[in-house]
Amino acid sequence: MGEKMRLYGFNNLTKALSFNIYDVCYAKTAREQKDYISYIDEQYNSQRLTKILTNLTEMIGAKVLNIAQQDYDPQGASVTILIAEGSMIPVGETQLAHLDKSHVTVHTYPEYHPETFLATFRVDIDVATCGEITPLSTLDYLIGSFDSDIITMDYRVRGFTRDVNGKKLFLDHRITSIQDYISESILRRYDAVDINVYQSNIFHTKMMLKEIDLQNYLFKTDVYELPPQTRLDIMNNLRREMIEIFSGRNIY
Repeated sequence: MGEKMRLYGFNNLTKALSFNIYDVCYAKTAREQKDYISYIDEQYNSQRLTKILTNLTEMIGAKVLNIAQQDYDPQGASVTILIAEGSMIPVGETQLAHLDKSHVTVHTYPEYHPETFLATFRVDIDVATCGEITPLSTLDYLIGSFDSDIITMDYRVRGFTRDVNGKKLFLDHRITSIQDYISESILRRYDAVDINVYQSNIFHTKMMLKEIDLQNYLFKTDVYELPPQTRLDIMNNLRREMIEIFSGRNIY
C-alpha cells in the first residue's frame, strides 16, 4: 500500500470485502452426489476454514480476538473471527485497545441439480475492517485456497476520516478496480468484468474460468470411460451452469 498516510486521530473508514466462489462438479448417480457432499464437508469443514481465515488475518496484519466455528448437519460450515488492527494493552486495571474491531466470516453451501447432475459448492467470505487495514491484498490467497470456477467480489469503503489539516478523506488508498489487486497469472485464466460506482466508492468484479478440463469436473469417473457425445453434453451443461451463475440470471 506504500507509505502510511498521516491522519488526525483514528482512521474511521470502514472497508468491506464480500467474496463469493462457486465450484461446479458433475456427479450423475445418487451415490456420487452423496460422496461429493461428503468430500466437500471433509475438505472444507470448519477447522480448515478457520485455518484459512486465521492465515488471512495474519496477512492483513490484524490480531485475532475471538473465533466461533460450526459444522452443520447435513452439510455446510461457518466460521466467524473477531479481529482488531492493534493489540490490546493492559494499563493497571483498565484494558485499552484501538476502536477498530472488525470481523471475518465464511459460510459454505454445497448443493446439486437433480436434472443436470451438477453439484455446486458455494463459499461466501466477508471481511469488514476499520482503520488502515485493507483486505484486498488477500485475494490471490483466497482464490488459490478454493477450486474457483466463478468468483464475484464486492468492495466498499464507507465513512470518512481526516488528515492532519482537518480535510475529510473518503478513501485513504488508490483503487480503480478490484482486478488491480489480483495477480496477472490468475487473471489470465478468467474472463473478468467490472461494475464500479466510483462516486460511492463501490467496486464490483466478477470472474469466470475461461477453459474447462472435463476431468477436473468429474467426480470418481475417468473422462475416457464416457462416450464422446456424453462428454459433449456434460461440457455444455457445465458451461451453461457457469454462465448463468456468472450472469446472475436464468438464461437457458
